Amino acid sequence: MSLTLNLPNSDGVIRGYELVGTPIARPAAPPHFNRIAYAAAHVVSDPRKETDPWGRPAIDWEATIAFRRHLWSLGFKIAEAMDTSQRGMGLDWAGAQELIRRSLDEARNVDGADLACGAGTDHLIASEARSLDDVIRAYETQVEYVEKHGGRAIMMASRALARVAASTDDYAKVYGRILSQARDKVVLHWLGDMFDPQLAGYWGSAQFEPALECVLRIIEENRDKVEGIKISLLDNAKEVQLRTRLPNGVLCFTGDDFNYAELIEGDGERYSHALLGIFDAVAPSASKALAALAAGDVATFRSVIEPTVPLSRKIFEAPTQYYKAGVVFLAWLNGHQNHFSLPAGMQSARGVNHYAEIFRLADKANVLDKPDLAVRRMKNFVGVFGIE
Repeated sequence: MSLTLNLPNSDGVIRGYELVGTPIARPAAPPHFNRIAYAAAHVVSDPRKETDPWGRPAIDWEATIAFRRHLWSLGFKIAEAMDTSQRGMGLDWAGAQELIRRSLDEARNVDGADLACGAGTDHLIASEARSLDDVIRAYETQVEYVEKHGGRAIMMASRALARVAASTDDYAKVYGRILSQARDKVVLHWLGDMFDPQLAGYWGSAQFEPALECVLRIIEENRDKVEGIKISLLDNAKEVQLRTRLPNGVLCFTGDDFNYAELIEGDGERYSHALLGIFDAVAPSASKALAALAAGDVATFRSVIEPTVPLSRKIFEAPTQYYKAGVVFLAWLNGHQNHFSLPAGMQSARGVNHYAEIFRLADKANVLDKPDLAVRRMKNFVGVFGIE
């Protein structure tokens, strides 16, 4: 029996849509990959407990941790308390601390579970930062918290540093200080201003080439403390430039939610590992594709992962910082949470036509795990907007 519903297209015209996708089968056990694959995971809000959604969102910790178990069961590592968790856009440092602690505790109870945790400066209001020492102290606070609870740090980009740094030397000073003190190797994060406009000019320049030289200098000066770098510029050519010039032993993690398929596969000489928000939304497909790649089955890797790319491009379209809404929308459609709401009400950042296209692309990419449930929920969702 076919599944159909009415959906608006991009210009608001209502048309019938019949589902065509086939859900991806789950592996019996977590598969093994030949790429390091981090899924940056979202948090689940608790709308029934919220009294101040914009100021102090409530988190459903049970559902949030259950989603991490789902990702671990598919073979992923987790990038915790990162941009996908709405750091600085709904999840404050107090909430991030609880998330980090709870996830690290849960990982100890799950065989093979692994994660790294975002450490930044978001408890320091960027406009109140007066010096590099303010930024250093803020980074130290968060890295110390992660390490105190047994975690490894991902050194997130800092809005405060972007505001107070006057040169590439300033970036080298701050990163050098924090890396020299880190207990374990750290993953750096190059987050483009399409994800966060307050990071414009990061690494001391609005131009890619000078910024690249700054990054490479920092890595070279601290290579014994750098596991790798995640680059999120949505530009595969720029990622390849960085990847080609990294010192031996320093890993490139793609954060390119537009071009991840080709970057993970590689060019025959080099490839990127992955630290991606889209893996939250397409986890079963990404898991199957990565397992096939590890088995040498490139054809299956491509046939499974490539259909997810148009979906990802839609989710991460400009204004890119609101991609979290699409990620959580799919988690709701797939039954990982019982409501479609986000901390700080971010579900309102996208419109019904956007969500309708996500639904269609998710179906065509075989990303709807429970089509019957997805259709019921989608009908209820569009019904709120007068579409029957």
